[in-house]
Amino acid sequence: MTTAATRSHAKPTRAQVRPEDFLAIDQMLSDEERDIRDTVRAFVRERVLPEVGEWFEQGRIPRELALELGRLNVLGMHLEGYGCAGASATAYGLTCMELEAGDSGVRSLVSVQGSLAMVAIHRWGSEQQKQRWLPPMAAGEAIGCFGLTEPDSGSDPGSMRTRARRDGSDWILNGQKMWITNGGIADVAVVWARTDETDASLRGFLVPRGTNGFTTQDIHRKLSLRASVTSELLFDDVRLPADAMLPEARSLAGPLSCLDEARFGIVWGAAGAARACFEAALGYSRERIQFGRPIASFQIQQQKLATMALEVNRATLLALHLGRLKDAGKLAPAQVSMGKLGNVNAALEVARAARQVMGANGITLEYPVIRHMNNLESVVTYEGTADVHALVIGGELTGIQAFR
Repeated sequence: MTTAATRSHAKPTRAQVRPEDFLAIDQMLSDEERDIRDTVRAFVRERVLPEVGEWFEQGRIPRELALELGRLNVLGMHLEGYGCAGASATAYGLTCMELEAGDSGVRSLVSVQGSLAMVAIHRWGSEQQKQRWLPPMAAGEAIGCFGLTEPDSGSDPGSMRTRARRDGSDWILNGQKMWITNGGIADVAVVWARTDETDASLRGFLVPRGTNGFTTQDIHRKLSLRASVTSELLFDDVRLPADAMLPEARSLAGPLSCLDEARFGIVWGAAGAARACFEAALGYSRERIQFGRPIASFQIQQQKLATMALEVNRATLLALHLGRLKDAGKLAPAQVSMGKLGNVNAALEVARAARQVMGANGITLEYPVIRHMNNLESVVTYEGTADVHALVIGGELTGIQAFR
């Protein structure tokens, strides 16, 4: 018979630590969340990783990838109806993590499509606009882009110069947008512009490809996010019908709410990029022989690996916590800013440490590290620079807005 006294002397079972899941984060996920993550991870392993180095080197991403991602049900997956999967925020985050473990450009394609263009239409559009665009966008048959940033207004969208004026029942759109992901391949652009309306200072418009006066120019010679289409959008007296306007968006709150959705995905994506760099460095350190033994046996390399593992696990836990908050309807924009600031900066440090562990091999496209490191130099500044997110957090802490 077992008594309390004999139980107190029983030898405790030692928990096993898995290097690939050091803090047993898998246990915090539901079966459905793990299934979604594993499905996307398999897609990245089979479809993206064998070719992404070549895409990066050539500065392209295949258009047909959108159709494949549509069949995977990840485009606008966190939206309800209109062919969207209606998944949880956490499931969407896990998807972003796996996609960016492949490449930031692939995650950007999904993020801009689902969290910027589709969210804008889903949240601010008319029923007719939703029926017209969301089902083909969810299927990857139509690609969208999000025109907010301008050459002279990146962190300060309130100073945008793009204008829309009334002409009878139509709108005439003039202006320029810059650094627009998917711009050169998009079938529809969600474009934000100042208006002369008395009841609204800013409006969103749906501008289909082929509209007279609407042209795009792809940005070349990038050394970051090369497996991604980045473009300039130009609007020269573009005439749009009244029903091209998103009826429910009337201020900067419209586009900024979409950016919060996309930044949430970046919080997860950065953790995926960091994990990919860490795993590459860990595997390399076990195989690389110097001075007659694997470099993983040297204390200085183990210190680097331990710090990288810490940052990867901490970033993943932060992303998961924000995902749970979002699913509960309790996530604040400033918390997303903390997630983006912390996780992208951490991912950059992991990538740089992994690059050092791998020596000269770390700069080749045979390994993912230099590609991720270059990509993260874009991720740290797009959709809110690290400085701006620090000020958002500082404003929340002090009650004083530093840039308003």
